[in-house]
Amino acid sequence: MANSFWETQFVLDPAPAPIERHGDVDLHLPHGDGGHPAIVVVHGVPGPPHAPDARDWPLYRGYGALLAGGGAVVAIPRLTVASPDDLTVVAARVADTADLVRADPRVDPERVALWFFSGAGLLIGDWLRDPPRWLRGLAATYPLLAPLPGWPPVDPRFHPLDALATGGTDLPPLVLSRVGRERPEVTPGVAAFTAAAGRRGLPLHVVDVPNGQHGFDALDHSEESRAAVRAARDALLHLLTTPDGP
Repeated sequence: MANSFWETQFVLDPAPAPIERHGDVDLHLPHGDGGHPAIVVVHGVPGPPHAPDARDWPLYRGYGALLAGGGAVVAIPRLTVASPDDLTVVAARVADTADLVRADPRVDPERVALWFFSGAGLLIGDWLRDPPRWLRGLAATYPLLAPLPGWPPVDPRFHPLDALATGGTDLPPLVLSRVGRERPEVTPGVAAFTAAAGRRGLPLHVVDVPNGQHGFDALDHSEESRAAVRAARDALLHLLTTPDGP
């Protein structure tokens, strides 16, 4: 993906939401008083520390505004990865971000979801193996669900397929946005994960984007893309707002 991706506009144009920056975590805030559900947006890891801060990309600013407009407090941490070994540190930062937003007095700490993008999909395993009681659901958009061929060995913790095999019976629902023009090295992992999810009974809501490419929500400004983003948003917000949970 070209470096200019981080300058590319989001496919939707939601009304801006207030943003608070708490160190390496941005909070996008909805209108109204407290008791809001929360969503941790785990951006596609942009690479080494000198890469532009993904919190400032139009794509993730757009998602923050979109979800805040739906009534959720949105927490977006800044994450960097220089090698697969850094995934352990990144996973801890994601968990810390969930703790931070749950402690916010404007948030209902029992209604939280996480939304993973691209390479951050490898982090889903932790949340499938041992989902906390407050986790209402997960979402994954054009996710990497298996380490890529040619990578050095990756800790089994970051193999989502292994997590499906070893997790308990009370699996959290997952909203999966799947693109028809996915990168060839990513497609096998998505297909294997989807098949395994069916065998394990994972509650899976698939949003297909037949003409979409990896990064469709910034690269493919089409009605199909806009509809897919809205569908994923609505499915995740439904998990957060259903009174009895998933």
